[in-house]
Amino acid sequence: MIRLDGPLVLAGAGNMGGAMLAGWLARGLAPSDIIVQDPGPPPATAELLAKHGVRSVQTIDSLPKPPSVLLMAVKPQVMDQVFPPLAKLAGPNSVVLSIAAGRTIASFEKYLPAGSAVVRSIPNTPAAVGRGITVAAANKHVTAQHKQTVTELLSAIGEVAWVDDEALIDPVTAVSGSGPAYVFYMVEAMAAAGVAAGLKPDLAMQLARATVTGAGELLHQSPLDAATLRQNVTSPNGTTFAALQVLMAKDGLEPLMTAAVAAATKRSRELAQ
Repeated sequence: MIRLDGPLVLAGAGNMGGAMLAGWLARGLAPSDIIVQDPGPPPATAELLAKHGVRSVQTIDSLPKPPSVLLMAVKPQVMDQVFPPLAKLAGPNSVVLSIAAGRTIASFEKYLPAGSAVVRSIPNTPAAVGRGITVAAANKHVTAQHKQTVTELLSAIGEVAWVDDEALIDPVTAVSGSGPAYVFYMVEAMAAAGVAAGLKPDLAMQLARATVTGAGELLHQSPLDAATLRQNVTSPNGTTFAALQVLMAKDGLEPLMTAAVAAATKRSRELAQ
């Protein structure tokens, strides 16, 4: 059960904010501890807010006590309009938690009093089904209690990891933040390859989707690492072996993925400037 010393202010209740809200409520966070600021939450989130009686407002001018957590889940391009008024609500024990891509810790600190605790994090879209992973970086004012609170909140949508260097958020974004798109594209490519081999499109897509989701679930549940699982399905000189000779060639999947992650890392750094 999640317990807070003060209110949790959630600014932005879109897909990711809504997923987090659902996770918190499912884990026992009291609806009365949550205040949502969003001028137009999606229908599913609006229904959730109404069902649990969570306070939802367009703007927050004041609070009876400073928030325990000020969670920024609005789009990066509107952050500089949304955050400054909310920053005035923060107290000495508040922690600001951002899940906005490309927004640095410094971009929040400039609106806050000196010594304010700020955490920058990057979740990914499987958070929508509680199977995401979020990586977080903290400034020097974040306490052990802040970290525990943030970890509990982020755990509602999946796994949580921390990095000591904020600069690592850029490669994290490239691997896990953007990573679901790589997997979805692999499904598209597998289905297209099946069609090229003679399968009907519907069957090819069914096979690709079921194979990727099933393999992912096996990886999730198995104590074995990915390499061992791969080796276990690869018979010497069999069909899988033949395919892996192509995928694991010098110009195969690994150099392509390395280039893709490098491109995404570079773009993440550019967006943060």
